[in-house]
Amino acid sequence: MNDMDYMRLALELAEQGCGWTNPNPMVGAVIVKDRRVIGEGCHHRCGGLHAEREALADCKESPAGATLYVTLEPCCHHGRQPPCTEAILEAGIKRVVVGSGDPNPLVAGKGLEFLRAHGVEVETGVLQAECDALNYVFFHYIRTKRPYVVMKYAMTLDGKIATRTGASQWIAGEDARRQVHQDRHRYTAIMAGVGTVLADNPLLTCRMEGGRNPVRIICDTHLRTPLDSQIVRTAREVPTILAVGEAASAQAVPYRDAGCQVWVLPERDGHVNLSVLMERLGAAEIDSVLLEGGGTLNWAALECGVVQRVQAYIAPKLFGGAAAKSPVAGLGVEIPAQAVRLKNATVTQIGEDFLLEGEVDTDVYGNR
Repeated sequence: MNDMDYMRLALELAEQGCGWTNPNPMVGAVIVKDRRVIGEGCHHRCGGLHAEREALADCKESPAGATLYVTLEPCCHHGRQPPCTEAILEAGIKRVVVGSGDPNPLVAGKGLEFLRAHGVEVETGVLQAECDALNYVFFHYIRTKRPYVVMKYAMTLDGKIATRTGASQWIAGEDARRQVHQDRHRYTAIMAGVGTVLADNPLLTCRMEGGRNPVRIICDTHLRTPLDSQIVRTAREVPTILAVGEAASAQAVPYRDAGCQVWVLPERDGHVNLSVLMERLGAAEIDSVLLEGGGTLNWAALECGVVQRVQAYIAPKLFGGAAAKSPVAGLGVEIPAQAVRLKNATVTQIGEDFLLEGEVDTDVYGNR
């Protein structure tokens, strides 16, 4: 095995932290001595041991003189855990091979400099593209202090998210819905509008076995969420935030009594200001949001430039109907040249459906 093989093993280990490490990155580590793996580790949960320290604790023999493979630059500052660079030196690690650099200003090359200054051989950039791709949420959050927002919807081949009567269950098949629940586990929060609550009375929870429920965020400018809705009735079990306008603050008491957090926010064009909401979510260490809104909320999010990725599940079905709803409503753009464009788009077949996914091209369509 070579450096890339060991780094691939570290990447596999890192994936074990998916959904649990937020707002920390997913990190995997492997310790190799005399061409043998003697220790493995990953960052399992936020607040728990970092991957390097877990790998050292897993060693079956002394790691002195060994090589450490780690998907992200070792930290060199005191956070929820002590610096991993110190543990590496204390263990007598001779060589460290790193995938991604850490953009956190508290690290950002300082960990590598520290190790080199103390005689450790350091190599960087091994499988960097794969290591960077693992932590796209962390990189965005640490640089912007705002959550990474994924706008997700399911539609028919003729672009409908419901029939002319409003019926929408189910457009996508079971395999696609299973994938959605995996994403509800992966991302820290899920966001919908009050229209979705009134129409569907959803739970917005993760039904994946062993999964984690996301924080639920309901954009409800005028606080119309019914007190007997599933969202409110389960607010003590699943963290729930109601984002409301200033005029609705007087109605908040029974919702807070039910266990909801009620965030009073400024408005923009008659709705909760989503840009301000994102700033507050970032300050609360919510690093990622799965947006499962209706057409109005989807357009508002796109218009104010808070969406980083779009996931469109496309079912091979046709609903028809001039009045049937589409996934993005609102005013829309005036001419094709103003379109929101996606880059790095991929198409994946999931069961009988297709997932078209891409990043919002902010060079073409940034904050407005």
